[in-house]
Amino acid sequence: MNSGTDSPLDTHGAGITVQRALELPGLCSGLPEVLAGADRLRRTVRWVHAGEVPHIASLLKGGELLLTTGYGLGARAADQRAFVRTLAERGIAALVVELGPRFTRLPAALVDTARAVGLPLVQLHREVPFVTVTEEIHTEIVNGHYALLQRAEEVHHRCTEALLDGGGVPRALGVLADFGGNPVFLETADGRLLYAAGAGPEGADPLQVWEGLRGQRKDAPPPAGSVVVDVPGGGPGAGPVRARLVLLPVRAPLAPVHRMAAERAAGILAVVLMQARQEEELAARGRGDFLTDLADGRITAQDAPAQARVLGFRPGDGPLLPVVMRLGDPLSPAGGGWAVLARAVAEELASVGVPVLLGVRPVEGRVPLLLGLRAEPERAAVADRVAAALRAGVERAGMRRPGAPPPVVVVGPAGGWAAAPAGLRHAAETATAAQGLPDRPWYDARRLDIDLLLWRLRDHPDLAAFVDRAIGPLRDHDRTSRPPLLPTLETYLAHAGRKAETARELHLNRQTLYNRLARIGELLGTDLDDPQTVLALSLALRARRHVP
Repeated sequence: MNSGTDSPLDTHGAGITVQRALELPGLCSGLPEVLAGADRLRRTVRWVHAGEVPHIASLLKGGELLLTTGYGLGARAADQRAFVRTLAERGIAALVVELGPRFTRLPAALVDTARAVGLPLVQLHREVPFVTVTEEIHTEIVNGHYALLQRAEEVHHRCTEALLDGGGVPRALGVLADFGGNPVFLETADGRLLYAAGAGPEGADPLQVWEGLRGQRKDAPPPAGSVVVDVPGGGPGAGPVRARLVLLPVRAPLAPVHRMAAERAAGILAVVLMQARQEEELAARGRGDFLTDLADGRITAQDAPAQARVLGFRPGDGPLLPVVMRLGDPLSPAGGGWAVLARAVAEELASVGVPVLLGVRPVEGRVPLLLGLRAEPERAAVADRVAAALRAGVERAGMRRPGAPPPVVVVGPAGGWAAAPAGLRHAAETATAAQGLPDRPWYDARRLDIDLLLWRLRDHPDLAAFVDRAIGPLRDHDRTSRPPLLPTLETYLAHAGRKAETARELHLNRQTLYNRLARIGELLGTDLDDPQTVLALSLALRARRHVP
């Protein structure tokens, strides 16, 4: 029998082929003759089973090489056809029948049916000990599995060497890509590409391959025959999956050994990514410490530019723009989310087009930034883009819990290094004072000075007494009566006493609004047209966020 040049191990099925089984001494000594399915001898033999009962198919799981002397085949042609069909439906690798007392030649019904259903059918012209055949094939299968493990372990060893030599994730992926002969990709758990290695068809760039097959729909399953292996998380808050290794079969089919190699590589990659995230968080905290020290005056304006350059911030000669984002309900510092947040925000800010120094302050739940502007007039446009990038980064990093308030972004006044400390300090305090205000993409710190002043007075008993004197009767009314009147007063003052605009926003007719305003004046014992009264009420409404 021609064995060809194929390896005895069927790497696609992690077993041996039918062809290789027939070449082993046990079956070869029986003078095997292939009567059907000669074109399917590369099927995988997962295991060997011997039996003589008619219902033997029910005992099989698929992939077996079935040895029999034919006593269970049945005497009638119909029984023989049914026997072969059930084996084919079960997905066995091949049927081997030893000629002897039961059959001196296999019946035509058996052979024709095997040909029709594509089941390899082999007759043995000499008696062979089935136990010897079973031992030989099982030994070959086990040795094959061990060979696969050795090859996968060798790839793991080479990946580890690449990482220890400082080659990083790209070189480790390159080792895996060379071994599989296909491009390899490392994606985030939500389908974003982190790294790519190897080449596509005809040497195509792997990024083009990924974009064509995975980039259009990141939630779509990879092509058939791909290998996808999870890179596990590591630690509280990291999640069960940190990333995914994806091997795409665009140049050659992938085999079980490639999955084994990928699974071993995933283990070492998990450690590397965890270490990288720790280093990334330390770096982000270091930048946050620098910006906090600058704001608190521990770094002088003369020393700050040189230290900022060491941190990679080179803003040029234009003004600096201080920005602070405060999270309403941040993850705990041990959760590991701050490194993810810093990376996600940095990637989002890359499209803004200005130099950025970004840090994190996990204990305070703050993200301070300094940006380099070309000129003061671009402050508002840059603030719009930066605020959008910050909020997008928070969502990508999963740092906002369901139901938590949105992050607050405060933009301070632009200025030079001498003004940067006060600007950062002002923006940080204002970001805390702005908690609970109507949500906006960003707040101008210069327009929230009254809110900041009231926040600083939040623990002073005189502030609570002032709020109680000014709007206490309305708060008491709204606890027991309907409709509530405080929202009407807030809207009325927000529109500077313009009744038509107030009525439109509250969806009220004019007379209803007049009646409510009259009731408010009656309860407060005051005139809503008096400027001093309006000022006092406006302050009280803003201050009530800060008092019990």
